[in-house]
Amino acid sequence: MIFQILQRQDGSELVMYVSSGCRELYELEPEVIQANLQVLDRLVHPEDVQSLAKSIEVAKATLSPWRWEGRIITPSGKIKWIQGASQLERQANGDWLWEGLVMDITDRKQVEEQLRHSERRYKAIVDAIPDLMFRLSREGEYLDLKEDVDSLLLPKEEILGKKVGDLLPSDVAAISQEAIAKTLDSQNLQICEYQLATPVGVRDYEARLVVSGSDEVLAIVRDITERKQGETNLQSLAQKYAKAFRCSPDPILLSTVEEGLFLEVNESFVKLSEYQQEEVIGRTAFELNIWLDKRDRMALLQQLQMEGFARNLELNFRVKSGKIITTLVSAEIIELENIPCILAVIHDITERKQVEAQLHLTVQRDRLLTETLARIRSSLNLEQILQTTVTEVRQFLQADRVFIGISDCQGKAKTVAESVNPQYPAVLGWTTDDESYLQELKNLLITNSVRLVEDVNKTVVSPKIRTHYQQFQTRATLAVPIMLNQQLFGALVANQCSGPRQWQTIEIDLLQQMSEQLAIAIQQAQLYQELAALNSNLERQVEERTAQLQQKMQELEEMQRVKNVVLHTVAHDLRTAVMGNLMVLKNLLKTQSLGNSEWELAKEATQNRLPNSQSFIPVSRSVIERMIQGNDRQLAMLDSLLEIHSCEAQGINLRRELVHYNTLLDSIIKDLQPLLNHNQAILNNLVPDDLPLVMADPTRLQKVLANIFTYSLQNNPPGLTFTLKTKVEGDIIRTEIQDNGITLSKLECDRLFDLYIPEPQACCSSSIALKMYLSRQVIQAHGGEIGIISHRQRGLTFWFTLPLATPNSTVRP
Repeated sequence: MIFQILQRQDGSELVMYVSSGCRELYELEPEVIQANLQVLDRLVHPEDVQSLAKSIEVAKATLSPWRWEGRIITPSGKIKWIQGASQLERQANGDWLWEGLVMDITDRKQVEEQLRHSERRYKAIVDAIPDLMFRLSREGEYLDLKEDVDSLLLPKEEILGKKVGDLLPSDVAAISQEAIAKTLDSQNLQICEYQLATPVGVRDYEARLVVSGSDEVLAIVRDITERKQGETNLQSLAQKYAKAFRCSPDPILLSTVEEGLFLEVNESFVKLSEYQQEEVIGRTAFELNIWLDKRDRMALLQQLQMEGFARNLELNFRVKSGKIITTLVSAEIIELENIPCILAVIHDITERKQVEAQLHLTVQRDRLLTETLARIRSSLNLEQILQTTVTEVRQFLQADRVFIGISDCQGKAKTVAESVNPQYPAVLGWTTDDESYLQELKNLLITNSVRLVEDVNKTVVSPKIRTHYQQFQTRATLAVPIMLNQQLFGALVANQCSGPRQWQTIEIDLLQQMSEQLAIAIQQAQLYQELAALNSNLERQVEERTAQLQQKMQELEEMQRVKNVVLHTVAHDLRTAVMGNLMVLKNLLKTQSLGNSEWELAKEATQNRLPNSQSFIPVSRSVIERMIQGNDRQLAMLDSLLEIHSCEAQGINLRRELVHYNTLLDSIIKDLQPLLNHNQAILNNLVPDDLPLVMADPTRLQKVLANIFTYSLQNNPPGLTFTLKTKVEGDIIRTEIQDNGITLSKLECDRLFDLYIPEPQACCSSSIALKMYLSRQVIQAHGGEIGIISHRQRGLTFWFTLPLATPNSTVRP
């Protein structure tokens, strides 16, 4: 998988490119990785996360190429070994550009692990081989033995005095007896091997016999089962290694250290180098002209002699056809029949390097386009934009000349910007009014969209164009039209003067996109000139409108001041009158409560005080009570209006205290209990006893809860059931008051806490509407929010939030 990642200074990462190899390697689509690079980090094996982070930090600290090997766990659950490599480039603005690739090395790691496992197993076999020692007579009688409980199959006392024929199978006994006789007769060491069935299976043994006395021998017996198996396994392993050598997808070669003589190469090497095996074996890389730089072999040998191995050296080679390839070479020195040899594995990265180079060009192109677009959007200096464009395009193309030519309104063509190598003639200042010549140039640009000439000597052109090429020493040219309003306005042209040139697709694409941006810049400059012409008239209109707006603002301010005075004066006067009415009505109600005699006296006294034209009018108690209720509502509404006016003018003044929220709620509910009892309401208090501290104004919060309960009680018959709940959510506490009464529409819920006058038929009176608006102001002044939820089956749920107290808050004594 090839990638290109930009790591910004603020820690953010931008995946600029990722190849389709991520599907097979990571089981992810490129778009997923480009959307979020962290998805790759989450696939890294937990045991390898730290080594990955450390490798990245080391690469950034030392500005050295990044190398890392580790494991990943794919979305399907597969564990893979991967190897990552990247070139690290620090950008001018401090960002880091990572360009590299990731390869699957699972097969290689598995082979290495199998080799390590085999080594451990063979070492365990060697350490565990026991040796037994027996003294036997010519007749095969066991005279003595060296005790070894772990190795003996029988106790010592069951062996001594017995003969080999008594304890061993007949074939093994015959072999042993023959070996004893040969040892005594020849007086020389004798070695014999045999197999013996044991409780753990058939085992192989080796017996070494030497003369130890008159007609007796000393037999040293060793279990060689593992050795026999090891020999068999080694033969099998050698065959496997031979197959791995031949079938490896990576080219592998074996050559002598001193001369570099090829001893063996696999099929992958033949395919890569384009040489047949018979052309390679017995010859050197120098003879085949494979080394692009002969000093590379000396550098490889020096590293092998110093460290004994080389890993992923980037070297260039020449194949049989002459094509140059780039490879990563890993090598080690091994002994082969007492001859030092180099075993090398080659990984072809030519395509990857080409892709990296292409990516580098793409990044440069995109940077150039981005910067040009930014200049066009931020600058109206067309001359500066054109000159900067040709300078940077020439630097990107490494061309000898880049210029911009345009056709003006008089029918002339001229060069308006140029960047040129000083050793070649400049085109800047060139102009022509030859109509036939201009028409030929226009036809070439409009017909082909791109004028591409790799060698002017091999192109058929008119004598005038040929003369133009010769005058300015042009050997290759690339031109794209600049179209403005679907008309040819000019051209962006690149010239190569040093010789012919094969123009690349990315270079053609760059010029095409740059021509589009230049068209925007030119159009933008023209628009700017038109805007400048209109600017003076617009400024005059703006000044007139501004003066009119200022006058209207003054009028609105005066109207607001008058409104505030009227509201404050009228509300105060009405409040005084309503309070007077209440005093009279309450005294009258109190008078009706007197006895009959006292009532008659009061009636008589009242009549005596009234003029002759007036008389005492008896009023029923229910009428007086309704009048008192009406005046109470008017007084509450006037108080709310005055409080709203004060809040809008001065804001809500809170007297906050640091209190335990559950204690505060208990106190408020206790004060509201008479209101609930009067309306035969039931309150289920589900508030826990361990709520945290809040900074709140208890008096204001009591009014908020009273307003909520009053709203539900006024709009429902007696017997309503309330449920009070609280819960902590992060750094806030949420309070909910649910009733089982009537519900509201969504529109009514949305505007319940707004300042408005309800319709006459609405369930919410003007007085309670003003109180609900004030409730929202109080909660918002605390830093919280308030709302209502209507549910068809469960009634209404009022809710509000309050922020929890900060750690440095102090409890008010």
